[in-house]
Amino acid sequence: MNSNTVRDPRRWWILGALCLTLLVLVIDNTVLNLAIPSLNQEMGATPSDIQWIIDAYVLAFAGLLITSGSLSDKYGRRLFLIIGLVFFGGASLLAVVVTEPWQLIAARGLMGVGGSMVMPSTLSILMTVFDDTERRKAMAAWSAVALVGMVSGPTVGGFMLEHYWWGSVFLLNIPIAAIAIVAALVLMPETRSEGRRIDPVGVVLSITGLTAGVYVIIEREWNIPVFVLAVIALGAFVLWERRREAPMLPLHLFANRNFSGASFSILLMSFGAGAVMLMLTQYLQFVLGYAEMKAGLAMLPYAVAAAVFNGVGAALGHKLSNRTLIGAGLLLMAGGFAVMATTTGYPMLLTALVIMGIGGGLAGPSAYASLMGAIPIEHAGVGSALNDTVQQVGMALSIAVLGSVLAGRYTAEMPADLPAAARESIGAAHPMGFGEAANAAFTSAMHLGSWVGAAFCVAAALLAVIVLRPAAPAAAPEPERVPA
Repeated sequence: MNSNTVRDPRRWWILGALCLTLLVLVIDNTVLNLAIPSLNQEMGATPSDIQWIIDAYVLAFAGLLITSGSLSDKYGRRLFLIIGLVFFGGASLLAVVVTEPWQLIAARGLMGVGGSMVMPSTLSILMTVFDDTERRKAMAAWSAVALVGMVSGPTVGGFMLEHYWWGSVFLLNIPIAAIAIVAALVLMPETRSEGRRIDPVGVVLSITGLTAGVYVIIEREWNIPVFVLAVIALGAFVLWERRREAPMLPLHLFANRNFSGASFSILLMSFGAGAVMLMLTQYLQFVLGYAEMKAGLAMLPYAVAAAVFNGVGAALGHKLSNRTLIGAGLLLMAGGFAVMATTTGYPMLLTALVIMGIGGGLAGPSAYASLMGAIPIEHAGVGSALNDTVQQVGMALSIAVLGSVLAGRYTAEMPADLPAAARESIGAAHPMGFGEAANAAFTSAMHLGSWVGAAFCVAAALLAVIVLRPAAPAAAPEPERVPA
């Protein structure tokens, strides 16, 4: 789309509908953690059940993203958005009425299927509706909503759980999904790429490889058979796609320095965001003694700073290169982690959150613009799916790596004569009367985890400076529109 193309007068309404859809997906992905005690008490869910209730969504979502993005390019991005919302809303209704843990696991898996269809469509529709002069601003709004949703999830969940039962956290999804479906039908144009062919072999290999790979990461254990399956399937997928004239995933994109550099920068940015959520949800509730809703509100400065500086980053993107903004933003995030590594109370933590929010706000729009700007518009769906997959892998790696760092340091800092359960979990230590020792051990673990997060952000900044080209991304070609 160029400056001479007539802009869709409904484009900002369309962006609002896309952001609403994105918001409910992101909130739903974080809100469930607070419901774990209620699930234990009211449903009788075991720790294994809880793990699968969380993992079922992640596995279905991450495993199907690339396939859903590719199919949406062929059959219609709006169509897949609507189908995904129907799946997501319907599965949310099932989650509200289930009575057994296995039923909730199945409902969460269906929600992941719906989310995998919806998420790529939000960004790919944005790419086709906005021209290159407004696309960065629209992406800034999109990424700001993602950050706000991730941080506000605990706040929303805390409010719902304080006043209602655990199923209420899913009840919110249903009316929002219905509103988004109506908005898609009324406002959004249908776009697709003609001539795309289905690649059944690529579909099977990508789903198998991604699902197995993400499973190994989130389980944090070396499951050798599943790991081997992931390596074989993903390796076969790469070889298969390289041989095809019209591949499902155009692998030549990784030869583009802007694309590959932005991909790895987004992965490490997601690692940092996941680290914040992983450490702070426990620090605020156990060490500082905040209730669920207060803990959620305590993290909002991060989201507010990120949202404000997403707009600043989008405006500066017309004057400064993506490389400069990504590098500067990631260094600021590293500085925020360094402040968090010295935190002894909320005032210092607040400073760290604001600094990290500013850094993420500056880096985010440029990273997304660099990645999506390198993707031909006919691959907008699969390109958006790849962006989402990178973020999911980054978050999963954050939980796996930092979870291990936190657990190891916490156990090492706890007195050896305490019960094993108290030495393994701060949540178990408090009811047993070892809160003071557990708080000191977890604070030490959080400090170490913060230094690890800072190191990852510095590495991401160096990667951005070395790999990304200094020039701003080239304008995207005119999108192909096909009447619905």
